[in-house]
Amino acid sequence: MILSCSNICKSFGTDVILDNVSFHVNEHEKAAIVGINGAGKSTLLKIIVGELSADSGSVVIAKSTTVGYLSQQQDLTPGNTIWEEVLSVKADILATEENIRRLEHHMKEVEGEELEALLKQYTQLTHRFENENGYAVKSEVTGVLKGLGFSEDDFGMKVETLSGGQKTRVALSKLLLRTPDIIMLDEPTNHLDLESIRWLEGFLSSYKGAVILVAHDRYFLDKIVTKVVEIENTHAETFMGNYSTYSEKKQAERYAQYRAYMNQQREIKHQEKVIETLRSYNREKSIKRAESREKMLNKIERVDKPIELNDKMNIILEPNIQSGNDVLTVKHLSKGFDGVTLFDDVNFEVKRGDRIAIIGNNGTGKTTMLKIINGILPPDHGEYKPGAKVYIGYYDQEHHVLDPAKSIFDEIQSTYPDIDNTRVRNLLAAFLFTGDDVFKLIGDLSGGEKARVSLAKLMLSDANFLILDEPTNHLDIVSKEILEQAVASYTGTVVYVSHDRYFINKTATRVFELTDKRLVQYEGNYDYYLDKRDAVMNAAYSTGSGRSVVSGGNTPGKGAGTSASGLNTGASGNAPSASSAAAGGKNDWETQKKLAAARRKLENDFSACEKEINALEARNTEIDALFEDPDIATNSVRLRELTEEKSANEAKLEELMQTWEDLYEKLNDAGSPVL
Repeated sequence: MILSCSNICKSFGTDVILDNVSFHVNEHEKAAIVGINGAGKSTLLKIIVGELSADSGSVVIAKSTTVGYLSQQQDLTPGNTIWEEVLSVKADILATEENIRRLEHHMKEVEGEELEALLKQYTQLTHRFENENGYAVKSEVTGVLKGLGFSEDDFGMKVETLSGGQKTRVALSKLLLRTPDIIMLDEPTNHLDLESIRWLEGFLSSYKGAVILVAHDRYFLDKIVTKVVEIENTHAETFMGNYSTYSEKKQAERYAQYRAYMNQQREIKHQEKVIETLRSYNREKSIKRAESREKMLNKIERVDKPIELNDKMNIILEPNIQSGNDVLTVKHLSKGFDGVTLFDDVNFEVKRGDRIAIIGNNGTGKTTMLKIINGILPPDHGEYKPGAKVYIGYYDQEHHVLDPAKSIFDEIQSTYPDIDNTRVRNLLAAFLFTGDDVFKLIGDLSGGEKARVSLAKLMLSDANFLILDEPTNHLDIVSKEILEQAVASYTGTVVYVSHDRYFINKTATRVFELTDKRLVQYEGNYDYYLDKRDAVMNAAYSTGSGRSVVSGGNTPGKGAGTSASGLNTGASGNAPSASSAAAGGKNDWETQKKLAAARRKLENDFSACEKEINALEARNTEIDALFEDPDIATNSVRLRELTEEKSANEAKLEELMQTWEDLYEKLNDAGSPVL
């Protein structure tokens, strides 16, 4: 075990963030910390590295263990180039190399014992240099920088001229080259393109040390992690396996908890009904039975109702007006800036119902293309033509469609003035804005909050053609899953840019890749794109065309490689025959018929038992009244007859009450509506 967190507690004011959080990480283990936005994931990382102190609990790191942490604030040296900044990580090795060169020069000028001493020192330094892989340092630095998306032309850029995303990539390069025993990364894929993310996946998967990740990229987590630590409602729970395994286990766990709670609630209500009925008979033995059951009921250890966090958006995207089949036609589209061409001679068509993901490295023009087909930017050459009855809804990753001076409530109401206040409130509540939250200014919102406001506006529009630019940015995993379901079930048309491969895989029916100024089309989802990319790229370059298409069947909602032969194989293989299916249906019907008959008999027996109990109770009440009659009180023969009748009734009632309880239990077990 290389890291242990025990009973970590942390609060900010009255808000409890972490409560007795415990988990451990072994050597070489790859762990993810997951949870909704605000769950305390980044807080936990900062406590582990000592940037924050816990209120209580302990963090124990194995002796001599080095920890590398990618913080949000990058500490880079002004005046350094990218190459100099990253190479500074290897300063010790470079200093050793300089000493070796100095000794080589000095040894040419001495002899005798002094030469022997220098040779001994030289041998020690070269041995250390080789052990630290000194001969490969510069190629190693080059490999990491290129892997994270820098070209050799970028190596000479001064760090103070870099964007925030580029600075983060420089800092990540330095961290990876330090090779600490534990690498801790908070959202490392935020500023990486798809190629860089794939490179980082490979690097971390084969990394010899331990890795702890906070990330919302589920595809990334699936490829790397072997353990998931979930922070939920201030507590932590550990699941072994990757993200998909965790998700399945968590869903099963939630279902089991809910089922246990509902089963116990049903049993409690059942017992309370029995107790109430027994008391209503107002007889000594029935009251004792009721009291006995009540004592048993009070001893039951109650199952807590599963906590339902208010963490899920309620997104329903559905067009009010159906477009024509031809949604968009793009011909010979070209665009560049400042003499640099982004893409050239791009051609494609969008049909109703398409869900198209546009992917590519940073700077290839993906967002620019979305802005052109939305009419925000003009093309340099070519044309685009929307089809009949096409109404566009645009989601901008920079959220320029929002007015920073307006409140959330005013932003929605001013865009849709015909909507009453109640509906605006209900809509915002569906996107997790409740109470006074709706009066927050747009300019004061976080990236995730702005994303939710933009999605809320989109939901109210009359659009049937959605153009989305990085719609999953700033959303936590739960919100991404809700958005996935909404997009996948949308009956209109969607074209979007995204780096979220899991989202693409779940929603896209086609993938368009912008690469080397051209568009390559794949008629499938992300997994299909990965499978066919090399072959398609070769075909695209061999034709020299700006449009290359490969078709596949493994799109969402379609079977992989569905063909006539595939269908025939399925029919002649494991598929049940018509006769066996009919036989199975008949057997099921017979079974259901028998069960229904058994339930009816129980219900009839139970009803008859209750009637007999009521009749005997009524008769005993009559006998008690007769005992008070003076004529009967003086008639010894009649008095004896009534006394014997009541005694017989009491004995019979005792038997009937036991029968009633037994039938009640059987009916409850059979699922009949007794309560």
